[in-house]
Order: sequence, then structure tokens, then C-alpha cells
Amino acid sequence: MAEIAPDRVVAAARGWIGTPYRHQASLRGAGADCLGLVRGLWRELVGPEPEPPPPYARSWAEDGAPDLLIDAARRWLAAAPPGGIVPGDVLLFRLKPGGPPRHAGVACGPDRMIHAYDGHGVVETPVAPAWRRRLAARFRFPESSFDV
Repeated sequence: MAEIAPDRVVAAARGWIGTPYRHQASLRGAGADCLGLVRGLWRELVGPEPEPPPPYARSWAEDGAPDLLIDAARRWLAAAPPGGIVPGDVLLFRLKPGGPPRHAGVACGPDRMIHAYDGHGVVETPVAPAWRRRLAARFRFPESSFDV
């Protein structure tokens, strides 16, 4: 599966910086959570969303939910090859050891990411050691839209 060029992904993600945090939202400039950022980038780079996200509570990952983010990523994104973080990678993080991933971001360099989180909105931050320890998976945006 061909992938979107990393510079296009990073430029699009940087266009979301400053968007306020809004749980379950996905509208650049108006509001987004971490999943909403990835969904919005999909729409900008790939095309219409292939499936609607289910409603989710802020505590969904603590509620014994399965690995919903990884399952959806495996259906629609391209698996990143082994190695380090590369610009354009979609990053999925576990917030608790052994728990399902419940946070997402987009790499804009080997040590930086763009992500949305409560109290901060969409920001560019370092991929600090605490984030690296929690990295569960890396994916990439496919080049063209799927027929859905």
C-alpha cells in the first residue's frame, strides 16, 4: 500500500495546531480530541472517513474496552515498518502498562509530535521518554481513498 508523503502529513497536522480540545470533535480550528485530529487528517489527505467512530466516553479505555484504536488502524492505515519514529507516522500510545492504546498523535520529526489533549488543544511537543515508553504502534496514512 502506497503512503502519503511525510511532508504532506506534517504540513496538514501543523495546520491543526491551536485547535481547542473538544472530546469527540474533529473540526480544524473549532475542536478536536486526539482521535479527531487523526480523523481530520484522514479527510484532508485521503478522503471521506471509511467508518464512523463509535461514541466513546472519556474513560473508554479504562472500561475494559478492547484495542479499538489498533483494530481501526489495522483496518485503514498502513503498518509502519520496524524502526524509529518517522515524520508522518500515526503514533498510538498506551497510558497504562498493558492497557489498550487510548492516545494518538502524528510524528513531525523523530523526536516531536502533534497531538490533542485536554487542557492544551492541538499542540506540537517533544516525544519525551515517558511517551516513548508508552508507544504501542506506528502506522501511516495510505495514499488513496478506499471504496466504502
